[in-house]
Amino acid sequence: MYSVDFEEIEHYQINGEWYRAGEKLADAAQSLEKAGADFIVLCTNTMHKVIVSIEEKINIPILHIADAAAKELKKFNIRKVGLLGTSYTMEEDFYISRIEESGFQVVIPSKDKRNKINEVIFSELCLGKIKVESREYFEKVIEELAENGAEGIILSCTEIGLLIKEKESSIPIFDTTTIHAMEAVNWALKK
Repeated sequence: MYSVDFEEIEHYQINGEWYRAGEKLADAAQSLEKAGADFIVLCTNTMHKVIVSIEEKINIPILHIADAAAKELKKFNIRKVGLLGTSYTMEEDFYISRIEESGFQVVIPSKDKRNKINEVIFSELCLGKIKVESREYFEKVIEELAENGAEGIILSCTEIGLLIKEKESSIPIFDTTTIHAMEAVNWALKK
């Protein structure tokens, strides 16, 4: 396990210095490889944006969080899925394309809703703040995605699971935090 300073990574994100974030995470991955790791689990959805930078520096595989999510979705015969996450994850191709390549259609909230979701993630959830009004907002967005044909919702930010629970939703919720962790166990046990 190797933890990095989130504040530093967030600074790189905000300033568009993704290459620096990639270098930082690649250095961490190299350290893990040298320590004997069999594979890398990048425990964040958004930072998969720099996965190529990491892969170029190591000789062991990375368990891609979107691949783990897609594998889980396939068990439920879902074709169209809603995606909630940071604005980077919802708006850029690095994540959505990976889900689509696995045979799913991805729908995302409107721009204003994506902005609000991103604000809640960084201004509340990343700081450990859980607000009822934010939960209600996310629930409303999930219902709108369902009305637009989503048969399930991917929580593609590790913090959203603090707000939204599958048992509280009218449609299946796929929390990538749990899914990724379970797939990492499968990889470790070579299942």
